[in-house]
Amino acid sequence: MPVGRARPGSKRHLIVDRHGTPLAATLTGGNRHDVTQLLPLLDAVPAIRGLRGRPRRSPRRLYADPGYDFDKYRRLLWKRGIKPLIARRGVAHGSGLGKVRGVVERTLAWLHQFKRLRTRYERRAALHHGLLEPACGLICLRRLRTSFRNDQ
Repeated sequence: MPVGRARPGSKRHLIVDRHGTPLAATLTGGNRHDVTQLLPLLDAVPAIRGLRGRPRRSPRRLYADPGYDFDKYRRLLWKRGIKPLIARRGVAHGSGLGKVRGVVERTLAWLHQFKRLRTRYERRAALHHGLLEPACGLICLRRLRTSFRNDQ
């Protein structure tokens, strides 16, 4: 939730897969910059199961909005073997990243279906985070159900 400087509030930071399934979520104060949570979120992503062998610990590509557009973090992502596809600040749209960014926005809208997450009533961040994690789990469960139905 965007808030003014020195105002109370909180932001939810998410990493989702291409279908909108949350892989990792954190909660910070509303006046913190988004990019500060990029590396902790990547570290929180569980191992990605794939072909035989060692599971991937990180995604191949990372799509992000202009709030994450810093050369320092681009270099850190390349060092981790992640290709950064981050929209540039001050550049007009047309890169096509808006379609991909909509997946994260849709997941945030799914989180807002839970009334206790839509408006934060809890004073302690740990309590709010305690509601955020099960909500992400329910979204994962719903995604699994719909993919299971489609496979049959």
